[in-house]
Amino acid sequence: MRVEDFILKNYNSGIESGLVKWESPSNIALVKYWGKKENQIPENPSISFTLSNCKTITELTFTKKQNKEFSFDVYFEGDKNEAFKPKIQTFFDRIEAYMPFLRDYHFKIETSNTFPHSSGIASSASGMSALSLCLMSIERLLSEEKVSDEVFNQKASFLARLGSGSACRSIEGELVIWGENESFPDGSDLYGVKYTDDIHPNFKNYQDTILLVDKGEKQVSSTVGHKLMYGHPFAKQRFTQAHDNLGKLKTILASGNLDEFIKIVESEALTLHAMMMTSMPYFILMKPNTLQIINKIWAYREKTNSKICFTLDAGANVHVLYPEVEKENILEFINNELVSYCENGHYICDQIGFGANQIEI
Repeated sequence: MRVEDFILKNYNSGIESGLVKWESPSNIALVKYWGKKENQIPENPSISFTLSNCKTITELTFTKKQNKEFSFDVYFEGDKNEAFKPKIQTFFDRIEAYMPFLRDYHFKIETSNTFPHSSGIASSASGMSALSLCLMSIERLLSEEKVSDEVFNQKASFLARLGSGSACRSIEGELVIWGENESFPDGSDLYGVKYTDDIHPNFKNYQDTILLVDKGEKQVSSTVGHKLMYGHPFAKQRFTQAHDNLGKLKTILASGNLDEFIKIVESEALTLHAMMMTSMPYFILMKPNTLQIINKIWAYREKTNSKICFTLDAGANVHVLYPEVEKENILEFINNELVSYCENGHYICDQIGFGANQIEI
């Protein structure tokens, strides 16, 4: 699909009002996206596990109006929230060319997360994908042409990307690729693509326990972090590395080689943080407890020959990844040895999911 294919050409402007509702999950990248071009185009490809339990639920009410200004109210977990409005205003500005009906309606956006908002888990991926799916449901109601499920998902991912880059990977599951690359010819910079190659049973129902080391506001916003890649002395090598790692991961996912999976995933996490530590200005996003957890995981793996590993987003929290067959042992390990490094002892148990779902009203 090309950019121009996502422009809604004709729609029925006579519909007065309606209500749609979606839930959409967060995701955790295995090969990290870090650095972007204009219009939210990634500098390098990425691949992510779609999560199951950590999701945003968004209800969107639309009502016909007369003036042609953008008009919307945002409610977060029942309370009106003005802080979210600038980001949604920017999002509407970006997507108006593809959804010309945005100025015809007033929107009431009611959203909530299944995980604590202050938990330190980035909710932009789940939030922007849920909102994009709601808007696509409205487009489907208004459109004078039939919209297939495939096109629906592609455009929802395309729109979500314009709100938050990683949000384009939350529409489908279990694994989603984003970005043009040689290993996956169907990969696109414009939207996420469901991974359809062979996946070994080792990776089915893969577990992700998220250790909440720091629930505070992110030290560096994703927008600022991505900008640090401009002129970064190691950016070119990093982008090449991501392409190489994606190709290696394709082979690993088919073969079920968990040892090689661990090497790629942990290396990608540490590389992301290394890029932040070597940027100008420079940042250390880990906390002392992050390093304690990483060393405990390494020691446990060495002692038990477990296939446990970690990955990190651009923050201090640790995603502990492991096969489902090890769930009981690893949760015992987390409770005995890692929970003391979590803020207030908090962690979230999740696993691979299959993407977003529309909620019938």
